[in-house]
Amino acid sequence: MSSARFAAVTLALFRVVLGLLFAFHGAASLFGVFGGNRGSGHAVEFAAWPGWWAALIQLAGGILVITGLATRPAALLCSGSMAYAYFVVHQTQSLLPLNNGGEAAALFCWSFFIIAVLGPGAFSLDALLRRRDPAQPAPLATA
Repeated sequence: MSSARFAAVTLALFRVVLGLLFAFHGAASLFGVFGGNRGSGHAVEFAAWPGWWAALIQLAGGILVITGLATRPAALLCSGSMAYAYFVVHQTQSLLPLNNGGEAAALFCWSFFIIAVLGPGAFSLDALLRRRDPAQPAPLATA
């Protein structure tokens, strides 16, 4: 397998696993499944700010990133929501993620930012739709 092919497969796996983990967080908070919101066994109250809206972004954004559909905007929204979570919820307790419990928020934030910058890769619905649309310009080749 060529190095470019290996990179494409690795990016696809990273995107899918990241989106799946994020979507599970959203489903847990919205529906009370997988242990519920923060392990409480319960769902977040409908439309409660910011928890319910964050969970909606987690579920919808995670699914979009998994499938590779509207990947860049979805990943940017997910990254921003985790930056908000880190700075508003976690950093008020302490500066460092190790001390304030914000490691997951920081990792999700930067991981989604990477996906937003790199794009969905070759194995995505975005790439499939781009191949089928002759009006769409071909992406730049990367080394």
